[in-house]
Amino acid sequence: MDEVKQLVTDIKNKNLKPIYFLMGEEPYYIDKISDFIESHVLLEDEKEFNQMVLYGRDVTIDDIVSNAKRYPMMAERQVVIVKEAQDLSRTVEKLIDYANNPQPTTVLVINYKYKKLDKRKALYKAINKVGVVYESKQLYENQVADWIRRVLSSKKYTISPKAAQMLVEFLGTDLSKINNELEKLQIILPEGTQISPENIEKNIGISKDFNNFELRKAIGEKNTVKAYRIVNYFANNPKDNPMVVTVSLLFNFFSQLLHFHGLKDKSPRNVASVLKVNPYFVNEYIVAARNYPMRKVSAIVSVLREFDVKSKGVGSNAVPQGDLLKELLVKILA
Repeated sequence: MDEVKQLVTDIKNKNLKPIYFLMGEEPYYIDKISDFIESHVLLEDEKEFNQMVLYGRDVTIDDIVSNAKRYPMMAERQVVIVKEAQDLSRTVEKLIDYANNPQPTTVLVINYKYKKLDKRKALYKAINKVGVVYESKQLYENQVADWIRRVLSSKKYTISPKAAQMLVEFLGTDLSKINNELEKLQIILPEGTQISPENIEKNIGISKDFNNFELRKAIGEKNTVKAYRIVNYFANNPKDNPMVVTVSLLFNFFSQLLHFHGLKDKSPRNVASVLKVNPYFVNEYIVAARNYPMRKVSAIVSVLREFDVKSKGVGSNAVPQGDLLKELLVKILA
């Protein structure tokens, strides 16, 4: 995120490079940087003749180079943006000649989503020498809640740990989807608001009481009544609560719990650091560790591996997923 901020600052200050090669698994920042260049490099009256948007599926590398080599009309520079450039992955290395001698009055932006250049090859080295190669890496699930907090903080909002976790569990690590939901909340809620689970439930439709976060907590506390109530809700709403997601999250939880049991230093600060969890959730692991000794946790991890396969339809085609989930809960709480 700091790298993105620096890029944006440089662009605002007209410290422009001839080539911006934006690549990687996470499209959110690729789109953000590309859109910022599209909106801010040229004045509005310069864009008609000096800004062009191309799409990888419709052009060749020769087409891109031809457009990039044009001179601007009645402006200091032109901007050429190539979206979905990953469609040119087989021929992208042909861009090497242009990268070695780019047009100084052109800002060429290549959006190369879900793929990346081989850093050992000449094209990467050439672009890196004269321009910017930005790799947008996908965040791990345990990093997304912090990302949500940073994004909201920049807009003068805060969010409770539980509300952030609800968004992560419901939307995964897709930053674009999460940002879309955050923008909806910002339209509805005034600046300075702390976004709560109630806000999430009311405006996004994620239940604050019946979700994987609450199921994990109930299982950790061995709150049998609450756990079965949530599982029954999941069984009645399978489309909104796919078993494969629930099993994956429980597997991660018990794997972390196994790690917790092996720690010599079980202070909250060390647990949060080693397990890479928000300090707010450390007490859940402390409580769960009391309820599930290491041997039991190891057995549960094995059971979860078995049910992970079953949740994907292997060996249990005729069994409804709700029934599988109930069976899994029986084995965990036994």
